[in-house]
Amino acid sequence: MAQSSIEWTEMTWNPTTGCNKISAGCKFCYAEVMSRRLQAMGIDKYKDGFELRIHEDALAIPYSWKSSKVVFVNSMSDLFHKDVPLDFIQKVFKVMNENPQHTFQVLTKRADILFKHHKQLNWTHNIWMGVSVEDSKVTKRIDYLRKTGAKVKFLSCEPLIGPLPALNLTKIDWVIVGGESGRKPRPMDVDWVLDIQQQCEKAKVAFFFKQWGGVNKKKTGRELKGRTYDEMPEISHGAEMTY
Repeated sequence: MAQSSIEWTEMTWNPTTGCNKISAGCKFCYAEVMSRRLQAMGIDKYKDGFELRIHEDALAIPYSWKSSKVVFVNSMSDLFHKDVPLDFIQKVFKVMNENPQHTFQVLTKRADILFKHHKQLNWTHNIWMGVSVEDSKVTKRIDYLRKTGAKVKFLSCEPLIGPLPALNLTKIDWVIVGGESGRKPRPMDVDWVLDIQQQCEKAKVAFFFKQWGGVNKKKTGRELKGRTYDEMPEISHGAEMTY
């Protein structure tokens, strides 16, 4: 686990690491760059770079946290990668089920695999499930997400590399928008962001604007029309467990 600088979470937990590119949003994958950096530093967990690896020992970590956490699951991978066995996904879910004091945020680009498995997973209240939607070519992911049993469903429109007009936000609780950062970031149009914000406002969906991105994301900041948007679904640290 690690404390996170990601604005919409507190920490990260990586039961798997590594991935491969499947759509335009993957082009400048930060996790791939970070994995190779950690490999060069000699960190054993990343000895294979960005090759997919499963870490059974990481399953014990959430049981050790003393206070309630908001946790981004698999910031360095995709839990629904085709090479992650269903039984391991179920083990990850069991850990999340048994730690209802924490909120776990799971994000995937492989919404078809998510949908394939969703009835075999236990969707307790503390598991937020999201899909990445970087442009209009991948909005089908939202339809798959909508059909799952997740209690909180969200979209991560980051890096936003194209407009997303007329989003169907039915059963969607939260939308995150962010621009691409790095050496050669693809530009994000302010009108794309404003349009999504207005769609969320109309649909009464929480809207979170993460960053403009660019080569220097600290300089470009995260204000949209003079204000920040930090809306999130309500976080419950209760003890509800459903089996």
